[in-house]
Amino acid sequence: MQDENPRRDFEKPCVYVGMTGINPVKRFENHKAGYKASGYVKKYGIRLMPELYEELNPLLYDEAVIAEQGLARKLRAAGYTVVGGH
Repeated sequence: MQDENPRRDFEKPCVYVGMTGINPVKRFENHKAGYKASGYVKKYGIRLMPELYEELNPLLYDEAVIAEQGLARKLRAAGYTVVGGH
């Protein structure tokens, strides 16, 4: 994970970037409950940060794939440690 986030700013949180076809709140609840969960979100997830993604919703699937990757790059460049964002 450190290799993917060489510019980490320790003042900024670690964030998970993913995409879903359901409401982000429900998806976060699913992660925390262990349903199709990212181990990082299940163990360390605290809250959603809609200020980082709300302008991206909703998207068609093909658009979401591109937006997920772009958001991960943008957040890494801004100093966030990003998990996901494939």
